[in-house]
Amino acid sequence: MKVVAVDKASKVERIGNFFTGGLVTAQELAQGMGKHFTMSQINFGKGSRTKWHTHSTYQLLVVTAGKGIVATEGEEIVVGVGDFVFFPEDEKHWHGATKDSDFSHISIVPLPSKMTQLEK
Repeated sequence: MKVVAVDKASKVERIGNFFTGGLVTAQELAQGMGKHFTMSQINFGKGSRTKWHTHSTYQLLVVTAGKGIVATEGEEIVVGVGDFVFFPEDEKHWHGATKDSDFSHISIVPLPSKMTQLEK
């Protein structure tokens, strides 16, 4: 058994062109837990988000703080603490904070999975 205290997991700033709008940090939660999935808490500052992307496998999000937006080509939905989001494989989507709230979610992706960024 392994217990992970999310509030004690190191926050690493996510720098690069996959995020837009402000500060984003990540906390790895599944280190040493095998090779079948990744699990991280992603923390978005107000107005920050991922760019449009897909995953070759499904992606699960569990909202842990704040208010965010999850979006597909057909809709945008505001989500809050306790909400669970399922993106099927290859669904074009993005997710991030609203303009007036920080936002955190735990992302779970089975492996192997390939993420494809669709927005420059």
